[in-house]
Amino acid sequence: MANERRPAKDRRRTLLALAALIGTTIPGIFAEAAPVPIHVPCNRRLSQLIGSNGWPLSADEVRMWQNMGLTWGRDSVGPGFVTPTSSSAQIDKTCPSFDIDLRPVILRNNHSRINSLLMLGYTPPWNASVAGDDKSAPKDVRYWERYVEEVVRTYSAPPFNLKYFQVWNEASGALSGGAPQGTFWHGPNYDDDPRKAKQYDNAMRDYVDRIHIPAARIIRKYQAHVVYGGWPDQGGLDTYCKWLEYRSAVHNSQMLDWVDYLDIHYLGIDDVEMLYQRYVSKGRARGIWQTEIGDRYMADPHFLPTYLFELAVWALDRNWDDPDKYVAMVFHWDGYESFRLTHRGTPRTYNASGRSLIALHKTVAGALAPFARALKFDPESRGKALYSGRSIVLQVSARPGWRAVDIGGLAAPASGRFGLAFIDAISGAKDSGTNVAATWEADTLSIRFQVPRSTNGPTDEAPRHLAYIKVTPLA
Repeated sequence: MANERRPAKDRRRTLLALAALIGTTIPGIFAEAAPVPIHVPCNRRLSQLIGSNGWPLSADEVRMWQNMGLTWGRDSVGPGFVTPTSSSAQIDKTCPSFDIDLRPVILRNNHSRINSLLMLGYTPPWNASVAGDDKSAPKDVRYWERYVEEVVRTYSAPPFNLKYFQVWNEASGALSGGAPQGTFWHGPNYDDDPRKAKQYDNAMRDYVDRIHIPAARIIRKYQAHVVYGGWPDQGGLDTYCKWLEYRSAVHNSQMLDWVDYLDIHYLGIDDVEMLYQRYVSKGRARGIWQTEIGDRYMADPHFLPTYLFELAVWALDRNWDDPDKYVAMVFHWDGYESFRLTHRGTPRTYNASGRSLIALHKTVAGALAPFARALKFDPESRGKALYSGRSIVLQVSARPGWRAVDIGGLAAPASGRFGLAFIDAISGAKDSGTNVAATWEADTLSIRFQVPRSTNGPTDEAPRHLAYIKVTPLA
């Protein structure tokens, strides 16, 4: 009996594969099949997660940001109190050298639906507790408070209407790489040569008492939200938790009481998960951001799209009830290094990392929903999946050759028609037939795809290819 049924079964598989490839209906194949279960999108979009350090400074640059799906920018505001006799802080400039007018940048961002995060810092050299060092605590905290007050009062009000302000950048103590003091937080006995520097014993106390809580009080006074200043990857998450939970004797509260959004730099999803379980799931913080990711990690062209896709999958299972709850910002969108999102020049061009964001933005453009079915890959491939609109999108990493993935418990479309595409995750090139095929029998979707010999991964590692498989039910 089994031998007699096999030809009909094989014919059915072949017809279904053809239906996927050419988008036609095969009469009777799904006569008894239930429709694909309806998932309710949460109106979250992948682009809501993604931003970059820096700003787009022209209409052409805005278009490049929009092509890459960047919806957040981050940079400085200042230069603050240039002299002790200044009657007010200068807060109309931005970028590291304070050479760009900030107001038109924010207004352009607002018009282009790009969110702006202003980073508050640092100390005027004349007010620095370490002589001439703007990364040290202020001698007179009142100048710091006046600077923060003027920034938040101005930019939280119309026509700017900013809701988020970040306090400092990467304040920390000793780093795992051997530096006895943080890169952006200096105390007594600091030296640019870490071999000559000594540990800053009061680093946590001074930061909480003199920088973070004074600024956070002001930010909240204007009904805005406090973003932590980005805990560095070499600072250690256990130490970060100690800083967050440090109780200030001066202010009679933990620093965590004055943090709305936790922020870390250059760490992985496992680290985000630890913070989520310890703080966000218990209502101690509103969300988790990474205001710096990438940098030289983007020399691997797979790094950025893999991280962002994984972050979206993770967020969909972590009560993503606010579009701003989880954010990741690339460092940096602009530069001359080949791993930046774009190459500075005339004209400005996309690098591989930038092209990967374009491919991701185009492929995962719909409202997101979690995909709860298990993915069974062959031993040489792996991946994750989510819903984007009506489509199932898998991100797969695989070795060259024909590879396979099976998805069980997934009812086939009632129409018997579905679109199927195999998309290069770096270039965005799409293959709708030659190198991908699928069968969908009862409640199991089986997909075969051919990974090219010339892969899009790092050239100095074992060949791996990153791609998307997009399955779209058709009416």
